[in-house]
Amino acid sequence: MLKKIDHIAIFVKDLDSAVTFFQETYGLLPTAYDTVGDAHLAFLPIGDTQLEIIESLTPDGMVAKHIEENGEGIHHIAFEVEDVTSELEKVKSKGIDCIDKEPRHGAHNALIAFLNPQSNYGVNIELCEHQRSE
Repeated sequence: MLKKIDHIAIFVKDLDSAVTFFQETYGLLPTAYDTVGDAHLAFLPIGDTQLEIIESLTPDGMVAKHIEENGEGIHHIAFEVEDVTSELEKVKSKGIDCIDKEPRHGAHNALIAFLNPQSNYGVNIELCEHQRSE
């Protein structure tokens, strides 16, 4: 079951410039930075949701290629779920094409899985399960 919108991810060419823009324009302050694969991320909370600003660390990375083809902007919306494995199975059973067939690790030690935008009215959706500390 979907719990909330966890974050909205925005692909940018220059992370520092984008963070400065959102800070100066909207008063959003970054609370964390992370590196996942070939991408550098900044997290700017808005209530219970976050903007996840993502910059490629390599010129041939997935983020850089996406920006080259589509320009900067929103890449995906992430829904927080209680159990990403069961949610992934549930959407598969409803005929949704899944980019990730099994959950994988994402930022903040979360388990994530992406769904194909063509199965979701053109919206790139990420399912996100935050791992609880023991």
